[in-house]
Amino acid sequence: MQEMPRFNPAGTSEAIIADALGRGPDMQLGSRADGWQLCRWRQFVGSYTVPALPEPLYTMHIAGQQHNRTWLNGGWSEHASMPGCATIVPSGQQTGWLVDGELDVVTLSVSSQQLQQAPAADQFRTMRFAFSDPLGAALTRQVLSELYAPQSPEREVYIGALVNALKAHILRGANSVTAQDIPISSFSSYRIHHVMNAILQKPEAQHSLEEMSAVAGLTPSHFCRVFRKATGLTPHQYVMKTRLDKAQQMLHQSDLSIAAISESLGFTSQSHFTRAFRQFTGEAPSDFRKRTRN
Repeated sequence: MQEMPRFNPAGTSEAIIADALGRGPDMQLGSRADGWQLCRWRQFVGSYTVPALPEPLYTMHIAGQQHNRTWLNGGWSEHASMPGCATIVPSGQQTGWLVDGELDVVTLSVSSQQLQQAPAADQFRTMRFAFSDPLGAALTRQVLSELYAPQSPEREVYIGALVNALKAHILRGANSVTAQDIPISSFSSYRIHHVMNAILQKPEAQHSLEEMSAVAGLTPSHFCRVFRKATGLTPHQYVMKTRLDKAQQMLHQSDLSIAAISESLGFTSQSHFTRAFRQFTGEAPSDFRKRTRN
């Protein structure tokens, strides 16, 4: 494995990202022989446009805030990325990013020749934003932990093996294994992400504690403890937060009435929605709409 300079030559994906962000990666390494380059990036509040990249990019969200979005179909995405989520950015596509708080991600670029031969090559041809990838997250975090360990020849070999395992994982298909395929309890963290994704996709649904804990394969009490440790919120708080995040987007981007937004997001009444929204944002929905549209 060869340690790379802080900035890559002009025209590489990493150099394009560094130019768009106005700063280089916090950490960067690569292997010419194995055809990959891995970087760690920390970025803060703002919106950023990243020009089209020459190679597809796998990105793992490892830490930071849970409100980061991408520009899709003329507006910011309905759901947000959170730690443990992966994103695939295809080559040749300009992307937009909204960072709300600190963002900590690791990117992995792989040579186009290897991608063309990959079983899951098709998944790199379209944008895939914020999907759960617990194995990718585990491998990425292990790479980072080794990078900050004392240097030794064995450490270099191990880091190279870990990144090659991550590369093999994404070339095979980053979400090719489902929670249903893995019945043992040690994979409950994957199922927690599965529950979180289901809430993000349909925040208006009931999402009862019994249903969510059953999906995770845990008792309701154990599920609550594990979920809170993973997200910092109870399951009910997470559902409510997801609904209110989407409510903010709808108030800003749509002309639906407040009553219609309330009903579409599963609130029992408009007064319930208004009360919850005020507690979450500090202002009424009507005031939020006026302020964000001025």
